[in-house]
Amino acid sequence: MNLISLSFNYLTGVIPTSIGNLNQLRELYLGYNLLSGHIPSSLGNLTQLTYLSLTYNNLNGSIPSTLENCKNIEYLDLDTNNLVGTIPIQVTSLSSLWRGLYLGQNSLTGSLPLEVGNLTNLVELSVSDNKLSGHIPESLGKCLNLVELSIQGNFFEGEIPNSLNTLRGLEYLDISRNNLSGKIPEYFEQFSDLGYLNLSFNQLEGQIPRNGVFANASLVSVVGNHNLCGGIEGFKLSPCIQEKTKTKTSSSFKVIIPIIVGSVCLLLALCIFLIFYGRKRLNKNPSFPTLSNIPSYMRVSYLELFRATNGFSVDYLIGVGSYGSVFKGILQDVNQTVAVKVLNLQREGASKSFLTECNALRHLRHRNLLKIITVCSSMDMQGNEFRALVFKFMPYGSLEEWLHPRVNEQQHHSRNLSFIQRLNIAIDVALALDYLHHCCQPSVVHCDLKPSNVLLDDDMTARVADFGIAKLFSATSYDSAQSQPSSDVIRGSIGYVAPEYGIGVKVSVQGDVYSYGILLIEMFTRKRPTDDMFLNGLSLHSYAEMALPNQVMGIVDPMVLSDDNTELVNTVEDSNSRANLQESLVSVITLGVLCSADAPTERMTMSEVVSELHHFKKYYLSGERSNSE
Repeated sequence: MNLISLSFNYLTGVIPTSIGNLNQLRELYLGYNLLSGHIPSSLGNLTQLTYLSLTYNNLNGSIPSTLENCKNIEYLDLDTNNLVGTIPIQVTSLSSLWRGLYLGQNSLTGSLPLEVGNLTNLVELSVSDNKLSGHIPESLGKCLNLVELSIQGNFFEGEIPNSLNTLRGLEYLDISRNNLSGKIPEYFEQFSDLGYLNLSFNQLEGQIPRNGVFANASLVSVVGNHNLCGGIEGFKLSPCIQEKTKTKTSSSFKVIIPIIVGSVCLLLALCIFLIFYGRKRLNKNPSFPTLSNIPSYMRVSYLELFRATNGFSVDYLIGVGSYGSVFKGILQDVNQTVAVKVLNLQREGASKSFLTECNALRHLRHRNLLKIITVCSSMDMQGNEFRALVFKFMPYGSLEEWLHPRVNEQQHHSRNLSFIQRLNIAIDVALALDYLHHCCQPSVVHCDLKPSNVLLDDDMTARVADFGIAKLFSATSYDSAQSQPSSDVIRGSIGYVAPEYGIGVKVSVQGDVYSYGILLIEMFTRKRPTDDMFLNGLSLHSYAEMALPNQVMGIVDPMVLSDDNTELVNTVEDSNSRANLQESLVSVITLGVLCSADAPTERMTMSEVVSELHHFKKYYLSGERSNSE
């Protein structure tokens, strides 16, 4: 046996030690269950293991040092459990790890071992939200292939080590919520691919650099560091006070100053003229993003995409949107399966959509947002302009396909999402919106949230896609936005667009909250907001609201009640399990109704939504655990 995949179930009890007898096992996925007890040391017998995922369980005890015997392991995910003790140096010495090491959201203590420097091929490292302390090890600078580094939510102290200067491939760096001190290293300015830098809630001091990633305040968070100053205007910090020198100014220096000032003024005037003239020319001939603007590892040509999709064959077509078509393809040089979004430039607004999506995705970094790999701006074989975006391929398709499969699909009867799977997807989408609304400066409003724009990764992680009509939004302008009409044409999807947009109210984050509320109700009722039943004033929102609280079980998708995709919960003798599910469904539908309230001011924020959903999940899983004991 080479593969065991039992993720997203209700598995309880402990992981049997006998699993160590499967010495040919290469991949083991037990994440998103209700497993408890210790991680068996017998896992160290699985010397052929390459993938191990135990994330989102209730495992306790320490990380077994016997994992050092897994010399072929590439991916290790123990995230979100109740693990304690220190991080074994045997684990951080596994040089075979390269895809990812995830130990976050546990209760690990001690320091981050110096041996972490042995992970020279590692791409992603997360030890966030533990109780780690000490200094960030200098040896971390040896992990030259790191793309994402998350060590936030610990007790690390001291200065940010100079050795991190070598990590020039970083795209995502979060060291927030620690006790770090000293100045922000200027070498971060040289990290050309860095698209997310969170330094918030430390004890950093001094001047904020102004170049590189720091030139865009929406990519950097420094809140909670009360002794920082300067930086660009977007950080809204006081200017740094320079110490006055006591040396006497010579008379010759007094003569030079006016000359310098005059020269600078003349130069500035010339620059302003050139910029103004250049912008006029650009408006006449708009340019498109180049690959150098997009953090990526490859450059692709039209011919490569043509070959990858077999000439953009209809057999490779996996979706059609407002501004183009999406094809599945394989980039032969790197043997990577991708999704290629080809813009229909004959369609009005397609070029603007391309620019908007490029600019948005270039600056956004979150595990629940669809990752862009690269773009192609070229000419096709007929000499016509060609624009395409290349994304990571999502093997499980869109949420739309799971909620509303086509009748002729062979998997029509087998495709089902359990309650906990739907809840996890709802949490993923909420986390993405919370990031866009509250962690980006200025906030980003998606404007077109719907099931077809929620894609599912190979581990059923949801990723929000399609930023073609996304808007930047200043939170300070929200109050005025409630009363001022907008000239923007909202191209969101019917049924998901906030009602205030119909009377000309400006785009706001609350519009996304409305769309999320509709999406949430749809996920658990399997009713589209455009269903034929919604006539004469009846809407999906009012349909759900009228069912609260006693009639909820009558409107939810019957398949939500399925415990193992075949047997309905109401046939199970344990009535406590059904009561637990019913109470959780009432909570979720109530949340959807609150988010989709007609008045924007009555809707929740996405931060509040995330908190509520985590509470629902914890309550539901604790109930299931009690029933199983």
